Amino acid sequence: MKKVLITGGAKGIGAACCRAFSNAGYFVLINYFKSKKEAEKLKEEIIKNGGVCEIFCADLTNFEETEKMFLKIEKEFGFVDVLINNAAVSQYKLFSDSNLKDWKNVFNVNLFAMFFCTKKVLASMIKQKRGKIINISSIWGEVGASFEVAYSSSKAAVIGFTKALAKEVALSGINVNCIAPGVIKTDMLKELNEKELNELIKKIPSEKIGVPEDVANAALFLADEKSSYINGEVLNIGGGFCK
Repeated sequence: MKKVLITGGAKGIGAACCRAFSNAGYFVLINYFKSKKEAEKLKEEIIKNGGVCEIFCADLTNFEETEKMFLKIEKEFGFVDVLINNAAVSQYKLFSDSNLKDWKNVFNVNLFAMFFCTKKVLASMIKQKRGKIINISSIWGEVGASFEVAYSSSKAAVIGFTKALAKEVALSGINVNCIAPGVIKTDMLKELNEKELNELIKKIPSEKIGVPEDVANAALFLADEKSSYINGEVLNIGGGFCK
């Protein structure tokens, strides 16, 4: 049974990925930090539906905690076939009102946590000559968003990370790809008022907001062997939204 580790997997896009991969027959390893109740409930749901699941609490911005989590996973469950770097935080604030602490927080979660997790799985993947790494970026990492300079910058870094690493590890049989969700119905939309949300919807050719399952289905495709010749790409899941 293939194993997938999904960071920030207790809610939103992460939880949708957990359900999709479980339904596809994967052993689902869920990382969470503050969402213990949601993680426990999701684990119970997956097991009740016939899946195999385990949850792990770790602050991924802390390298020591991250390392302990991966040591436990390796010892108890072995090789991780698929890593989905999904854990992220948003920030809705004028650039002139932001400070270094704000930026460090956003980059620690959105970029450095991804770096830590990828470092921990990569050695085994190279040794096994196989593996899939899927990084969740954002359309704002491609086009930028007002009031979200720090968030947009961190998600742009995720795209650069993906493209560069894909070139390094391609010969080792490892695929590194990126998903850039557009406007998706998650907690992050709580930062927007009704008027702002409606203005966004007007810019989406499909004239609707996406759901976490749209992203999960894309992740499942990138994890499949049918996508083995796709590497270093950014898959936009945004209903045609491009600017």
